[in-house]
Amino acid sequence: MRLITHNMLSSNIKGVTNGFPLRIEAEKVVEKEVDFNPDFLRNMFSKIEWKALTDASKALGYAELPEETEPSMLESELFLRKLHHALLELHLEEGALVCPETGRKFPVNKGIPNMLLHEDEV
Repeated sequence: MRLITHNMLSSNIKGVTNGFPLRIEAEKVVEKEVDFNPDFLRNMFSKIEWKALTDASKALGYAELPEETEPSMLESELFLRKLHHALLELHLEEGALVCPETGRKFPVNKGIPNMLLHEDEV
């Protein structure tokens, strides 16, 4: 699972009001090379919850993203390459996503998060 996906997932358990961001418990992380596309990154930038991305990337062992950003950073190729690596090349292969409110763990197996809810959670 890429961090771009993680940045858009939340816990939908009945009664949960704060289901984002899901905390990552990483067991296996892999890096998969992806073609660099700066225009895609510039377009996605405004849709990304930055603190969730930096926390998630740290959970996967990547601490190269700045804590805060500003739009002028989108002109820096170095910044865009770091963003590209975090969003698209880091993959959570095995582990869990944890609801920040309930602590419920959603397993991630072979890079696929299982976000299905139990009957009593719907």
